[in-house]
Amino acid sequence: MTAQIGAASTPLLVVPIQLRYGWQASFYVFGVLGVLWSAIWYAWFRDSPSEKPGVSPQELSEIGPESSSGHHGMPWKQAMRSTVFWQIAAVGACYVYSLAFYQSWLQTYLVNGRGYTEAALVLSSLPYIVGACANALGGFVSDSLVRRLGLRRGRRSLGVFGLSFAAVSMAAAVLTSNDGWSLAFLSLAYAGILLQQPNLCAVCLDAGKAHAGAVFGFMNTAANLASSIAAVAFGYLVAYTGNYTAPFIPMLALLCLGALMWLKLDPSRDIFEEEETARSGAVQTAVGRA
Repeated sequence: MTAQIGAASTPLLVVPIQLRYGWQASFYVFGVLGVLWSAIWYAWFRDSPSEKPGVSPQELSEIGPESSSGHHGMPWKQAMRSTVFWQIAAVGACYVYSLAFYQSWLQTYLVNGRGYTEAALVLSSLPYIVGACANALGGFVSDSLVRRLGLRRGRRSLGVFGLSFAAVSMAAAVLTSNDGWSLAFLSLAYAGILLQQPNLCAVCLDAGKAHAGAVFGFMNTAANLASSIAAVAFGYLVAYTGNYTAPFIPMLALLCLGALMWLKLDPSRDIFEEEETARSGAVQTAVGRA
């Protein structure tokens, strides 16, 4: 959510700087801020509570001993044979392909595809504001649905709804001839994507168990690979077709595919017990036939 708040504030800060001092000035301003924040973070942050000044012995006693004995290497061979493992990565890639549009091409589309002026780009904060609210809401809704419907149905239902809603809204944004409504529908599409995002992160915990970090990392790698492809494909599709509608076709297709993938995803299945369960079932079947 806070990442979306940062994105929402960016046009409000960058546009006035660009209009007054030119586009180069915004790079200098945010570059300096980045260096300052890095220095503050380096001075303040510590990897361990015991290294942090001001943490009392009582607090350290309550936290308990720091040990890495409970951490084990990621069993990649076992993970690669898991259907759930690949489904999680596939869903991430499907929605992040469309998410990349908002990170790389939204302002360009509004100016060149919808006729927005540079000054009017402050309105491009709207998708990120709506997305921030949806991102926070998605976490609470996901937990609520799991309590009501169970782990599998709860996670699935929000995932399917979020990406289906995003696909319908994005289609409306492309089809409408009204520039204002187009931005509104794009904001709703972004909200649908981000509504289900924390839900997928939770699935990494549900199915990854002790290796949830590695599962999330693999999903994030697949997602960012899709994002890299999308950022390049959008420009080439515009150049090849001569219009700004064509790049939305693969985005819509992948949102729909992501919704279908959610229907198959079962977070109640432990990625690292999946193969053992399959082997046990095969042995029992063979014994029964014998």
